[in-house]
Amino acid sequence: MPPLPHQPAGRPLGANELWDRIIEHARTGVSEHTYNAWLSTAKPMSWSRGVLHVEVPTQFNAEWLEDKYGALLQDLATRLTGAPATLRVSFKKAEPGRPPPRVALEPVAPAPSEPSRPPESRALTSASAAAPAPSLNARYTFDRFVVGENNRLAQAASMAVAERPGLSYNPLFLYGPTGLGKTHLMQAIAHRILDGGKGPARICYIPAEQFMNEMVSAIQENRTDAFRARYRSYDLLLVDDVQFLRKKEHTQEEFFHTFNALYNGGRQIVLTSDRRPKELEGLEERLVSRFEWGLVADVSPPDYETRVAILQKKAQEDEVDLEPAIIDLVARCYRSSVRELEGAVLKLLAFGSLTRQEITLEMARATLAGDEDRPVGGPEAPEAVRDWVANQWELSGATLASKERDRETSVARQAAMYLIKEVLEVPLARIGRAFGGRDHSTVLYSLRQVAKRMDADHGFRRRIEDLEQQLRRSA
Repeated sequence: MPPLPHQPAGRPLGANELWDRIIEHARTGVSEHTYNAWLSTAKPMSWSRGVLHVEVPTQFNAEWLEDKYGALLQDLATRLTGAPATLRVSFKKAEPGRPPPRVALEPVAPAPSEPSRPPESRALTSASAAAPAPSLNARYTFDRFVVGENNRLAQAASMAVAERPGLSYNPLFLYGPTGLGKTHLMQAIAHRILDGGKGPARICYIPAEQFMNEMVSAIQENRTDAFRARYRSYDLLLVDDVQFLRKKEHTQEEFFHTFNALYNGGRQIVLTSDRRPKELEGLEERLVSRFEWGLVADVSPPDYETRVAILQKKAQEDEVDLEPAIIDLVARCYRSSVRELEGAVLKLLAFGSLTRQEITLEMARATLAGDEDRPVGGPEAPEAVRDWVANQWELSGATLASKERDRETSVARQAAMYLIKEVLEVPLARIGRAFGGRDHSTVLYSLRQVAKRMDADHGFRRRIEDLEQQLRRSA
């Protein structure tokens, strides 16, 4: 891709000119088919305050463009204008009169010598002085969140926080495996507050890992006072994936004081994690205690009925007619996360669009057929999962049910017990019967050992997660 000239000072680009330049450079890095299918159909609508708004024909086009090429286009806009830029994509059939998605800019606390500015001026200073934190995803609203038994408490608590920030549940701590909607709920709170216009004006959404990286940069550049003032000025702080704070002593120390400052000031804090606070080994007890001050709510994998509802809503939003048999197929194949369900629909839509085929049950079966080795017939009972996991360790199910205690057998046995519990959700006593009549305390010990090893060994964690995904898809 050729080098990009910065825009000369004093002559700001209009939306059409900026988009033409972006497309000109982007076209050199993508195929002709990609350009014709996804880029040429987008039309610039506005360019204001660092936000470039473009419109495409359908919602599917909007999601595809954002997911696949959003980062590239946003980077080109930033390089062309010489200032941080954000891309916002909408589709033509949006509600009449509905404005483009709003962007929550982070306010930067003014230096002591700098006179106070109104909120709008401070936001503009933030956009021009430093790269903003990740903006809100316009699709993560309460209206687009499907409620089921797996997430009912988390959704209700999030709605309550959005209506009465700082007064209902503070902090609100949402936990559960990846891809189930925790970030969706978290950002929906921010959208509801922004749309209502009555709540906090200073909102920050940030992954915990980025908080840590910014803190390290602040220390290196000798600007920790500005860093602290910034994060303690927010009215609503949304921190995603706080498990990344584990074993980061200095970051935990800084976050502890930030938490206290916001909480004592009556400001709302919302946190997400892949597990409940007490299970976050390597996190200081004082932080664990504070995370439990408000409400701790879990988000678990959706049941079959909720998966069907999610798929029906997704098909409706994308204006595609999926016959019930196709929805049933996807709902039974993808059980572990909402993200997988939505990805399956996107895959079907993309394949149908690119090959100009109607989405039929036969086409769906062929398109969604996985490449990985799955247990034949599905895990109908704990014994079936036990035998399949044993095979992954090149052992037999009988060996795992025996009294053998060598290290390899013990690890495989514990992994099998863990996967049975996660996938089939059967009582501990039932799991124990599948392993030679072991009691529930032995099974519980095995589950804890697997969780502990997953925390310490990333390779082992990936292996267990891969096996779990295969089992869920085949169930």
